[in-house]
Amino acid sequence: MVAGWTKHGDGRTLAPGEVVKPGERLSWPRMVGFGAQHVIAMFGATFVFPLVMGLDPNVAIMFSGVATILFLLIVQGKVPSYLGTSASFVGGVLAIRAIFGGDTPEADAIVTGAILVAGLVLALIGVAMHVLGVQVINRVFPPVVTGAVVMLIGFGLAYVVADVYWPQDQWIALITMTVTFLIIVLFRGFVGRIGILLGLVIGFVLSWLADRVFGDITAFNAAAGKVDTHPRVSFEAVAQADWIGLPGMHWPAFEFSAVLLVLPAVIALVAENVGHVKAVGEMTGTDVNPSMGRAIIGDGVATAVASAAGGSPTTTYAENIGVMAATRVYSTAAYYIAAVIAILFGLCPKFGALVAATPGGVLGGITVILYGMIGLLGAKIWVENRVDFADPVNMVPVGAGIILAIGPVEQVISEDFRISGIALGTIVVLGGYHLLRAIADRRGTGVGGDGGPGGTTTAHPKRPVDPGREAAG
Repeated sequence: MVAGWTKHGDGRTLAPGEVVKPGERLSWPRMVGFGAQHVIAMFGATFVFPLVMGLDPNVAIMFSGVATILFLLIVQGKVPSYLGTSASFVGGVLAIRAIFGGDTPEADAIVTGAILVAGLVLALIGVAMHVLGVQVINRVFPPVVTGAVVMLIGFGLAYVVADVYWPQDQWIALITMTVTFLIIVLFRGFVGRIGILLGLVIGFVLSWLADRVFGDITAFNAAAGKVDTHPRVSFEAVAQADWIGLPGMHWPAFEFSAVLLVLPAVIALVAENVGHVKAVGEMTGTDVNPSMGRAIIGDGVATAVASAAGGSPTTTYAENIGVMAATRVYSTAAYYIAAVIAILFGLCPKFGALVAATPGGVLGGITVILYGMIGLLGAKIWVENRVDFADPVNMVPVGAGIILAIGPVEQVISEDFRISGIALGTIVVLGGYHLLRAIADRRGTGVGGDGGPGGTTTAHPKRPVDPGREAAG
């Protein structure tokens, strides 16, 4: 159901064991509260990742609302979910900027053009899945491959922390990381789920206090590209920004080599969407398989629309699924409300300027957690699917691909075209696995144990798994 929600019970309370289904709602004041909670849950990652990718966080916030509405319409209201900024494109985007001039308007256009094409490819995969069935994706991307891609996307970003963010203020980075650790682990429920956002806010405040107490810092300045003396926090752009207005949108530009650098992220987006939709189906007690293709189409279309205006790539958000699990309110009305609130936030340039003022040291403390969690989710996929690394068909291409991504290693194809890091690692994992599996099956030398079609587990029966569950985007 897209609109016309049925009131659940008296609209105020839930009896033990009851849930508010996607087509139901509580009273509208309560639904506004749930919608606002979803905004808070997605907020941290949705504006952190645009900052990391050098895109406008205000545009990302606004188009996360637009993307969510598009998604709900495409899935016909059967899969409640919020679409926030995807972390999967970070490595590809940074590689594009390294090739095409860094943090410039021209590079911004090339970045969003590449993401737009990736979104269209994702939508086409969704169409194929809708027509042919989910088993097609499972065969191309068995858990050994999906886990490896998720892992190299996370660990392949380690150099960003080490070379870009941490050197800007190592002590603030360390403190921010530690505070975020404590919030996530010590607090359960809603506070723990927004630990990334709270850690970022605390790090921001500590940076401002450090300027007042210790003065300017002499360290690497990412804006200048060199070591100099500068304040940790500058509110100059905030003071100049308007309260109301359109965020800084731009048109995309297209470069074939840039598109190749972000296409590996499509694999992770497929895994994320499949995992998240399955999780929603388990919580709501409904069969979501018929909606799986529509969900991927929705994410692809939303990514293409957002990037066409200079926004960030989107994905379904585990943070918001966690909010639903905690509240037992699965109403799509809450997501429409959250989407409208996000759009209104995006229309406040002063808010966007404040977000953009986040110090690099704070981002260092936050991203080291985010990237690590993404990487370890790949290992979680392997464990839950009993992937057997005694089989060299699994171990060899996966190990090589991860090292290529972490390096990051660069393969120069020509003077104007090169593949490196996450893109190179993904190609090696996907191509290497299927090549070696075909050879091993033909020669009868494969041990099996990829945890998916074409392989067998060696010790235990396979348990169901949500292959793309992500800590943040």
